[in-house]
Amino acid sequence: MPMSVTDPAWTERSRRLAGLLSRVALGDRKAFAAMYDDTRAYLFGVILRITRDRGLAEDVLQEMYVNVWRAAQSFDGERSQPLTWLTSVARNRAIDSLRRRKAEPTTISMDLDDDEGGGERVVAGIADPGAGPLQQLEQAAEAEALTQCIQQLSRDQQQCLALAYYRGLSHAETAKHLSLPLGTVKSWVRRALMTVKDCLTRAGMAQGEA
Repeated sequence: MPMSVTDPAWTERSRRLAGLLSRVALGDRKAFAAMYDDTRAYLFGVILRITRDRGLAEDVLQEMYVNVWRAAQSFDGERSQPLTWLTSVARNRAIDSLRRRKAEPTTISMDLDDDEGGGERVVAGIADPGAGPLQQLEQAAEAEALTQCIQQLSRDQQQCLALAYYRGLSHAETAKHLSLPLGTVKSWVRRALMTVKDCLTRAGMAQGEA
């Protein structure tokens, strides 16, 4: 059985957060600020455990709250408690950030006098079996191929993928955001993923023949 705001299993904090989310969905900035102050420490910890990079975690946290501001109306107290929903959004953004980073060339600072005193550790770690120049070029080529493949999709398919995979919305949330039937969104996303997959396969084969 799904829980709701009136369920006795809900804590006072859950009820308060649910109320704040309802007001955020109406564009209430004070409610958003209160929700941010109440949850940022916990959600930052969730994101940091996934990214293992404090700077990246801070960026993801801000992106996550922007996403919450835009999609607060999709929170459903009948399906989950507010902190559970917020945690899911945070995890999706953190995982998405790691995927984006994996597709980008990595740069390493050689400065030994950084403020954190960690420059020596960075230089010492260069010999680790991480991404070398060749692998970085390959990653950049893969990112470029992905961009080209996505550009071959229809505008509707691109929009669905952007909402589902870059903003972390579910199919139902995407359908609601676009005012489209859920079945249509699922079909577009499925076809778009198949098209991108086939395109990337062809690009990989062409690169291997070159």
